Amino acid sequence: MFGSTKMNLKMPDYIAGTCNIGVGEIRRRQLVAILGSVFSVVTLVGLIAAHAPYGARFTIFAPLMVASTGWVQSRKKFCLAFGFMGTFNFGSLGSIARVSDPASRAQDRATAIRILLQSLAIAIVLTLIVGVLPF
Repeated sequence: MFGSTKMNLKMPDYIAGTCNIGVGEIRRRQLVAILGSVFSVVTLVGLIAAHAPYGARFTIFAPLMVASTGWVQSRKKFCLAFGFMGTFNFGSLGSIARVSDPASRAQDRATAIRILLQSLAIAIVLTLIVGVLPF
C-alpha cells in the first residue's frame, strides 16, 4: 500500500569559500549559538536587575559575540576557524582534512573574514541596543 520513503539528505562536500563543515560540525556551532544566546539573556537580566550603569552594559558584548558567531557559522555551513586554518570536516567530529589548493584556501580565508565581520556587526549592534535601553 503506502510505503515509507526515506529521503537521503546528504550534505554537500567541501566547496571552497562556501561550505567547509558537515552535519556534526554544524550541530556543534548551533549548540555554541544557543549557549551564547542563553548566556546573553542571563547577562541582560543580571544587568537589568543590578540597574547596571551604561559602561557595565558593554560586558554583554562577549556572550553576544559567541552567540552571533555560532549562528552565522551554522547558517552558512562554514567554520570561521577552519577557513583561517585551511581545513574542513564532513566526517566525524575531529576528523579534519587539509585544503590543498592555494586558491581554495584564499577563498576560505575571505569567507572566514566575512563571517567574522558579520558576527562582529551583529554583536556590536545588539550591544549598542542594550547600552541605550532605559533600565
